[in-house]
Amino acid sequence: MTISRTKLIVIYIFSLLVVPYQEVFGWHDETHLAVAKETGYDKWYNATGADITKIKAGSIEKYNHFSDNPDNVTVTAALVLNQVRLYNNPSHEEGHLYGAILASLREYKQSVEEAKYAEYHLAFCFHYIADLSQPIHNMLYDDFNRAHHVTNDGIVNTDILAHIDTIKKHMYPINLRPDSFEEDLAGEIARIASQSKQLGDLLKKENRDMTKEEAYIQLGHSASLAESVLKHLGK
Repeated sequence: MTISRTKLIVIYIFSLLVVPYQEVFGWHDETHLAVAKETGYDKWYNATGADITKIKAGSIEKYNHFSDNPDNVTVTAALVLNQVRLYNNPSHEEGHLYGAILASLREYKQSVEEAKYAEYHLAFCFHYIADLSQPIHNMLYDDFNRAHHVTNDGIVNTDILAHIDTIKKHMYPINLRPDSFEEDLAGEIARIASQSKQLGDLLKKENRDMTKEEAYIQLGHSASLAESVLKHLGK
């Protein structure tokens, strides 16, 4: 049976009306750039690429930027590792931000081994690491999230490039052992995700947005992890 073009259009419009659509923003551009730049990443200007990709890749990319964690879920290293297989999977609408960090690093290393240009994979990874510290990206996309998402993503965006040193004040050393890199990285991802989720729960309880100080503390977590990844890669 052949479906006419008109019927296909009607079906498509109907699907937009009945299927809930989750917008995924992430920290705004200047915030992503500031985190990448503060770590010393020489291709810091590529850090917004993952968001740009969503224009073309749509659902293939957007679910790499968040993880819808119900209140009773504890983020563990095992959960992080289990998400790796979901990277770029458009059917996993709960999101798989944690696995995306590890998966993009694996793709980076594979491209290096194959003597291919690998930097874009690392730029994606750094973008995901920055999203990891955004509380809004570690909690359910409920009424509170929808109402506060855009404001929290841009809470320090206007002047952050002029105050990158503020991120540095909140950075700390993270040790990723060469012989257990993925295991250690999964543990650190789980730790930062749990801390971010805890802050998100507090914001929801108090029905408010992050303060700028809270945002810079969060960004310090991401920058610290990204810096440790760079160190592991010898960059």
